[in-house]
Amino acid sequence: MKLLQLSTVEERIKELEKVTARFTERAAAEEKAFPYENFKELKDLGYPALTVPKKFGGAGISLLEMVQLQETLGKADGSTALSIGWHMGITKHLGDHNIWEEHTYQQFANDVLHRGSLLNNAASEAGTGSPSRGALPATTAHWDGSSWILNGRKNFTTMAPILDYFVVSATVSNTEEVANFLVRRESKGLTIEETWDSVAMQGTGSHDLVLTDVNVSEKGLVQYLSPGNKGAAGWLLHVPACYLGIARAAQSEAIQFAHKHSPSSIEGVIADIPAVKQRLGEIELNIWQSQTLLYATAQKWDQSTEEVRQSMKAELGAVKLTVVNHAIHVVDKAMRVVGASSLSENSPLQRYYRDVRAGLHNPPMDDMTILALADRANNREK
Repeated sequence: MKLLQLSTVEERIKELEKVTARFTERAAAEEKAFPYENFKELKDLGYPALTVPKKFGGAGISLLEMVQLQETLGKADGSTALSIGWHMGITKHLGDHNIWEEHTYQQFANDVLHRGSLLNNAASEAGTGSPSRGALPATTAHWDGSSWILNGRKNFTTMAPILDYFVVSATVSNTEEVANFLVRRESKGLTIEETWDSVAMQGTGSHDLVLTDVNVSEKGLVQYLSPGNKGAAGWLLHVPACYLGIARAAQSEAIQFAHKHSPSSIEGVIADIPAVKQRLGEIELNIWQSQTLLYATAQKWDQSTEEVRQSMKAELGAVKLTVVNHAIHVVDKAMRVVGASSLSENSPLQRYYRDVRAGLHNPPMDDMTILALADRANNREK
């Protein structure tokens, strides 16, 4: 059943869970492989079109529903959730804020609706660090009188094996202007170099995008950017939603183990031991705190004016920092419940342990969030 035909988030989550049970099995069997089958099944469900606004033919789901669905995916497979989360969030952001020309977005939306086309930003570069810190891209765009010519290399291009559209940031030649260019996969001179060797989120296919004299039409320049001056971005809550899902998967693994493990030194199962109950209680507290904060912030975003939304940058960062760090603690506590066997390659906990660490390196970075919160506190007390 297509998710666009369902009317409530509860119905969509239930339908999504039927499919994602297979994602967990695949993650265990083929952790290092790119999960092509997962994305095919998500496309068959119409999942990529959920965040396309209704006026363009999609479901136009709320930010709250998006994070709930992404959390569901994260519990099944972190790599798949984080990967498609970029498409879901960016698609929603572009459509909700009319950032591109309407005709350009409609063409893209039609591809999403009818083909399940996927998009992601290609912004990170090895020499410039995180794009959130404001460095000018080394990738360049030169206007030759009839089209833009792009040259450069981008790393961490998540979903590179199957992306249909790349939104490439580049410095306009002979200026300090930075712009985003919409580049199609079939563009001549566009290649993917398989460089992704991370021990965390191994299935995201975050390879290098290489652009060699790639020709982009005049309309391909879709947005001018202000480096280092980014506004509040509610769509980035897909990041903590993914890691909350992983934390919930770790919790489930620990509880199942505790209720069946019965060493000869005790009567009953270890779930009855006070020290184990203490850890399980701490896990539940961390997850409840994370879920409450994430959902409340997403709902506030949905219900707020644009002026209020732009005042939420520190709050959004605080959600990501809190949820990711709680997820790290949850996985650690779950592994303490399970014991040494949690380090076995056959245990999903060793994968969760590696995957949640990746959240520390997704934007926004913890240090920038703390500084933003400090500024908020200082400004309030002036």
